[in-house]
Amino acid sequence: MRPFVIRPFIIHVCCLFILLGANTYGSTLLVLGDSLSAGYGINQESGWVALLRDDIGADHSIINGSISGDTTGGGLNRLPRLLEEYSPDYVLLELGGNDGLRGQPLSLMKNNLQAMIALTRDAGAEPILFGMRLPPNYGRRYSDAFAAVYPQLSEAENVLLIPFQLEQLSLTEGMVQEDGLHPTELAQPIIKDVIKGYIEPLMQ
Repeated sequence: MRPFVIRPFIIHVCCLFILLGANTYGSTLLVLGDSLSAGYGINQESGWVALLRDDIGADHSIINGSISGDTTGGGLNRLPRLLEEYSPDYVLLELGGNDGLRGQPLSLMKNNLQAMIALTRDAGAEPILFGMRLPPNYGRRYSDAFAAVYPQLSEAENVLLIPFQLEQLSLTEGMVQEDGLHPTELAQPIIKDVIKGYIEPLMQ
């Protein structure tokens, strides 16, 4: 019986299939957010994350790790497991709104976001910040300081910042739910298009 020999040509072909297979699904984006990304008050399949998955999901994997009501503290607790489970290439941090609505110390929120940025990079992924703002009835001093956390972190940590979306949408009738906080289904495609414009070039 002749010994089994793996010819070099077969090895090259197998390596080619492995390389092609590794790139078949492109990049993986993990969205770690609160109700704005979880689709609160609407059909979740109409939310911007689901729409983004429909749009670019043939080339990339979009994971929605968002939970309504979540805070930066909750996100920080959940992030290590999500990083281990999904091994994302990019992590979009859409958190902080509930910290502000509860009047939590901004230093705590900033530290939590900073820790999530570090965890993301330690896992070999690229963090992206989603800017947030508070309703004007929370007082200008606190609201301005809250909104400033995101550009400060973006500059200090060299992280891409996606500007807050609802401020302009709230000026158009039918774009915000009756609670004055959450976007309607009509607003979701607009949010998706803006976010896609920022992240799709990164994921090529």
